Amino acid sequence: MATATKTSSKTRRDIYQEVTDKIVRQLENGIRPWLKPWSAEHAAGRISRPLRHNGEPYNGINILMLWASAEEQGFVSPYWLTFRQAKSLGGSVRKGEKGSPVVYASTFEKTDTDDNGDEVEQKIPFLKQYTVFAAEQIEGLPDHYYEMKQPPNDSIERIDHADAFFRATGADIREGGNRAYYSISTDHIQMPPLECFRDAESFASCLAHESLHWTRHKSRLDRDLGRKRWGDAGYAMEELVAELGSAFLCADLAITPEVMPDHADYIGSWLEKLQNDKRAIFTAASLACKAVDYLHSLQPTPTSHANME
Repeated sequence: MATATKTSSKTRRDIYQEVTDKIVRQLENGIRPWLKPWSAEHAAGRISRPLRHNGEPYNGINILMLWASAEEQGFVSPYWLTFRQAKSLGGSVRKGEKGSPVVYASTFEKTDTDDNGDEVEQKIPFLKQYTVFAAEQIEGLPDHYYEMKQPPNDSIERIDHADAFFRATGADIREGGNRAYYSISTDHIQMPPLECFRDAESFASCLAHESLHWTRHKSRLDRDLGRKRWGDAGYAMEELVAELGSAFLCADLAITPEVMPDHADYIGSWLEKLQNDKRAIFTAASLACKAVDYLHSLQPTPTSHANME
């Protein structure tokens, strides 16, 4: 039993550190990996979340891991399957293809003795890792796994479905001025007028970011990450949650986020956070998905992206 526990602990440390180190390396090169897919030349269609074999979207850290794998290898299909799933659908992984890692959370039970000498069962969380393959690495799947999504329409002037989505949240969204921000004291989102942005997608992606901040209010998700002042560790973590969440939401709404020049202050604070805490990116991705799920739940026909990491 002790041996199994040691193995699980080692696996947990390796996965957290491996993923964190990879993201740190990209940030050190000035790349925000959660925005990289949109700037990749191979992206012939609109970006979506990575999808399981049954069409369910991945969540949390797996979104970042699979986006990175797709961008590095030039994959455009959003579908990812295990070896067995591919086989059950009549497909076969091409010889020599290398899979991509994904993780999911699990627990094991451990019996301890408390201060009174009583035995207490504890559930210890840890990560499991398994391998998936992009649809392009698999032969013989049904046709829809290979179909390209429609290319972006660069002539979009106003994104009606995005406007309707943000309106349905019930957030107090005010337009005017030259700054975009969420004020927790007045509980409102301030946005510059639409005409101040390069295009409607830039406006919508900016509003997505501020809407993620809006979910942290105590009457909603009550997300308190210890933020006390501008630039502290809690501020950096909240900004990371909003960054990831807006990227995930843009994928859900088929919006290309505005890939603005990277802010050195933000990247520096994220690097410090990730280098000091290998679990920070996992926590931020999980919180981001919860916030996006909350915004989806406010829609007239709520959609769910349950956390299935």
